Amino acid sequence: MVKKKKSGRRYWFFSFYRAVNRLLRWMMLVAAGWIVYSNLYIKHKVALSPAIPANRKEFDSKSAGRISYYHSPKGRGRPLVLIHSINAAASSYEMRPLFIHYQEKRPVYALDLPGYGFSERANRAYSPQLFVDLIREFLATQVKKPADVVTLSLSCEFAALAAQAEPGLFHSLVFISPSGLGRRGRTPARMASTRLDSERVYGLLSAPFWGRPLFDLIVTRPSIRYFLSRSFVGPVPYDFIEYDHATSHQPGAEIVPLNFISGKLFTADILTSCYERLEIPTCVLYDRDGFTRFDWLPELLEKNQSWRAVRITPSLGLPHFEQLEQTVAAMEDFFKAE
Repeated sequence: MVKKKKSGRRYWFFSFYRAVNRLLRWMMLVAAGWIVYSNLYIKHKVALSPAIPANRKEFDSKSAGRISYYHSPKGRGRPLVLIHSINAAASSYEMRPLFIHYQEKRPVYALDLPGYGFSERANRAYSPQLFVDLIREFLATQVKKPADVVTLSLSCEFAALAAQAEPGLFHSLVFISPSGLGRRGRTPARMASTRLDSERVYGLLSAPFWGRPLFDLIVTRPSIRYFLSRSFVGPVPYDFIEYDHATSHQPGAEIVPLNFISGKLFTADILTSCYERLEIPTCVLYDRDGFTRFDWLPELLEKNQSWRAVRITPSLGLPHFEQLEQTVAAMEDFFKAE
């Protein structure tokens, strides 16, 4: 009886081992097939149209090379600067509704951050400081007046750090669904930003052999539609999906997103080191968000009297697409009070 039990256990073990071995071989074959397909059959330089119907300009920055931006000088008053988020397929398209709304009313700028849109996508060292320096340089050399700066998601951190370093360039800040207000330690990417191995994570993700194929998995149309659906209460606009697909299928499109995924672009202590100390008038527009939380917002509003917040409902991170009227009304009330 004992021998049969041992024999049965041994048979089960070897059956399990063979099954796992077959599964791993199939996974390796599928991965190898995708790598070949990505390199040979996916177009990585498709036609890219302007994200916004406006004059597009470029300037050579000291911090991040050639930078593209959209500009409408038709209106009067303080400049309004719009800065998109950081993700796999970001661009100025994310700020399109606000640009179109304001382009006849006041001078408006929409910036393509390094690695996105028509801006340079060079394989350089990326960090929060690079984006902070670029925002400061853009405001100083292109806008040239204190501006109302509207930013989205992770770019709110960059704008806050820039305003903290050089407040004279800013009149006010509007943060749409800002990152950095969730419970400390909850976000894996933010946790990675506090560790010395974030460079190793990036090195692993960006290896020449599989870096681009890995990115290509993230920016298929179904994947783009899925991730955008987490930011929309209603259906995702078809044109938004198509533009994200086009801008993510450019040479070097994977570089900044893989830096982002590795955690290199987060500032671990942004709440205490910057948000709580920021003196520039700041308005947070928020509701629910599939990618970030706002747990610390009530406490921040108590600690820093320069901040206010307006809930735009119902929205999931992009209120200016689905609730443009509410969003603009909240912004206008804030601008008039400053």
